[in-house]
Amino acid sequence: MPTDDVPETFHVTTDEQLRAVSNLTRHRIMAVLRFEPATITQIAERVGLAKGSSSYHVRLLERAGLVRVVRTRKVRGVTERYYAMAARSVVLPDPGEGGPDVLMRHAVADLEAAPAEGERHVRMAHLRLTEEQFAELGARLEALADEYRELSDASLPDVSLVFALFRPASGAQGEGEAK
Repeated sequence: MPTDDVPETFHVTTDEQLRAVSNLTRHRIMAVLRFEPATITQIAERVGLAKGSSSYHVRLLERAGLVRVVRTRKVRGVTERYYAMAARSVVLPDPGEGGPDVLMRHAVADLEAAPAEGERHVRMAHLRLTEEQFAELGARLEALADEYRELSDASLPDVSLVFALFRPASGAQGEGEAK
């Protein structure tokens, strides 16, 4: 699929769109479509779903505007549709105080589902940074992710990169030190 006409970002703004991306099965379908178009049959095989279930979830994603038909072809009198992501990346709204962060829930679920024997680089670091250092680190992480996204090749195995740079709730910072 030519990527010249694909928008860089899709901003999730409606409840329908948020419900569509909040489902783990649909998240996995979008991961299948991240680099190349696929048919319902191909999606079902890659995600491990029945074709009917795949079709249902793809229709919801299509109705929400997150995926679109990019090509069709006739196979034995049946029109086969190829679906692809509507944009290179999806931007979720801030969950707000106390709200679930959909992206992080999906990332944890994907990590838990990844083969245990596979190579992983998982780390959590607690830092103390100035506002300037915090902003610089955020910008560097985003630039690094963008750099490697440009190097992505659909013929290579899928790799996920997730990062979260945030300031924890004020009560959480000193709890470990007080004991």
